[in-house]
Amino acid sequence: MNASAFILAAGLGTRLRPLTDTMPKALVPVAGKPLLQHLIERLKHAGFTRIVVNIHHFGEQIIDFLHANDNFGLDIRISDERGMLLETGGAVRKAMPLFETSCPVLVHNVDILHNLDVAEFYLRNAQVADATLLVSQRTTTRYLYADARQQLVGWQNIKTNEIKGSIADATPFAFSGIHLISPTLLSQMTTWSERFSIIDFYLHSCTTHSVRLDCHPDLRLLDVGKVDTLS
Repeated sequence: MNASAFILAAGLGTRLRPLTDTMPKALVPVAGKPLLQHLIERLKHAGFTRIVVNIHHFGEQIIDFLHANDNFGLDIRISDERGMLLETGGAVRKAMPLFETSCPVLVHNVDILHNLDVAEFYLRNAQVADATLLVSQRTTTRYLYADARQQLVGWQNIKTNEIKGSIADATPFAFSGIHLISPTLLSQMTTWSERFSIIDFYLHSCTTHSVRLDCHPDLRLLDVGKVDTLS
């Protein structure tokens, strides 16, 4: 598959302390392997040959880990955010020159384990919308809302009741941290600031572009963001 995947690995991993006091979240071991290795092997199996990894917290450890493993036989490139964390939107914007941007880019949080067929998700959605966000119907504190066409229309934080966009007569979904962005939409990022939220970008873009929510009723996710999820 002549496509790029972007692994978001720059986070501070504060919920995984004290493990992340000495290592990046991406290298925290799960079932005997670092999270980053689990994801790289899954993406390789799905057919991705170019992977971009962003780094910040203990970023040099990620670089050393990739070198020690010969980049797992892939074209792996580093987007260096050690100077400043850029949020997901800013991270994607900074990494754009490293992508194969003739086709959509898969964006994937490093700390999400799941049962998704990544190749099927990519191939089924690559030509469907300007962006496709993988969602499910589960309990969370922040929801994305879709209209009857599965088009993104709004967002809500139920703890603070902050609302963006329109949620009236729309269906709430929980975002998985996995999404697909087309070259058309990537090009719209160039006018945005250096640091911004990808959700804010999608909410802005959904009024002029197709930003679709893809719900998998059988999706099983494990957010490896806290120490107790590792036990």
